[in-house]
Amino acid sequence: MIAKPTCFIVTASPEAVRREKDKARALRRTQWWQNQIAKGVCRYCGKPTPPKELTMDHVVPLVREGRTTRGNVVPACKSCNDKKKYLLPIEWEEYLRNLGGRPVRED
Repeated sequence: MIAKPTCFIVTASPEAVRREKDKARALRRTQWWQNQIAKGVCRYCGKPTPPKELTMDHVVPLVREGRTTRGNVVPACKSCNDKKKYLLPIEWEEYLRNLGGRPVRED
């Protein structure tokens, strides 16, 4: 099994992360987010997933100074979100390639 990188620089302050998580809670209640999850597809693996089981993933993670914006959040199944954790898109794609997985979908 290929291990994910374990070292990364945490650059966001705990206060900044807390503020962004508050924004994420608010964004989850918007019609825009409801439309995103209504598609019922994980952004990363492409598998059909019931909308209630899709999670909000920050493409650029909050701990790496990502923000809660429409351009930085995507619906993801719990499995993909748990595996991606704090990885940046390029790191996630490399992880998938090393596993022989499919690349992130290009929409």
